[in-house]
Amino acid sequence: MPRIFNDGELAVQARAGVRDLAQRVGGSIRKTIHPVAQEFLNQQPMAVVVSIDGEGRVWASVVAGPPGFMEAVDERTVHVGAAPTVGDPLRDNLLANPDIGLLVIEFATRRRMRVNGQAEVQSDGSFLVHARQVYGNCQKYIQARRVQVIGFPEQNPSNVFRTDGLTAKQQLWIAGSDTFFIASAHPQGGADASHRGGNPGFVAIADSQTLIWPDYVGNNMFNTLGNIAANPQAGLLFLDFDTGSTLQLTGEASIIWDAAQISEYKGAERLVSYRIEQVLETGRKLPLRWQFESYSPFNP
Repeated sequence: MPRIFNDGELAVQARAGVRDLAQRVGGSIRKTIHPVAQEFLNQQPMAVVVSIDGEGRVWASVVAGPPGFMEAVDERTVHVGAAPTVGDPLRDNLLANPDIGLLVIEFATRRRMRVNGQAEVQSDGSFLVHARQVYGNCQKYIQARRVQVIGFPEQNPSNVFRTDGLTAKQQLWIAGSDTFFIASAHPQGGADASHRGGNPGFVAIADSQTLIWPDYVGNNMFNTLGNIAANPQAGLLFLDFDTGSTLQLTGEASIIWDAAQISEYKGAERLVSYRIEQVLETGRKLPLRWQFESYSPFNP
């Protein structure tokens, strides 16, 4: 029987006491993209992409375009017809390391799916994703938003800001966020992107280089935490849904199992502490804007 999970995932599942349940849920992971999933991909204007730079740092990026810019060309391959924006390390990372994770999410319906595998960068800056793992996720903790595709903003290097820690403005951005994305990678298992959501304030800011957030009950596969257990390098992505600006962080994550600390966070089963190494803010990066509709009924 082929092994579904990597050693980090198995270790976290065991500590959480859900190994048997995870094994059953893991049967949903496929190597091919179902026709219904192919249609879903083709209709979306955005995807979160995980890549790894030459120093092993993990990054979460976002690519966007009119529906159709991303296409499942067959049951094992996705073509993403968008080149990374100015300042984003995505293209250079994929040329150095083809491991890639793709998360496609539709906020309005709270549907999402992951396609993890190997990237093949094209001469025009677009790229192919050759699938190794394909699976959907539940709708928990996704805030409903309606998306509008506007014209692509001009790519201006002056809109790109790099720091080693969070500015006061960036801390306020994160403190008011109800959504972010996390990128992780296993040394042998490849890259993966996941979604995290909660009510505004669910991400706590300890200082300009440290974040803490609760880990709520999920599908029990622990893809993200399993990767972190094996490799602490992780990337975060925050979107400004009103302006299309993005905030990308890369650093190291660790899992907190201490019951006393966990009890301070409503609904938490574990906590994740994150130490920031680099910050990349890009103003008005995306050709998308979202209108908020409702918080997830699963938010604690």
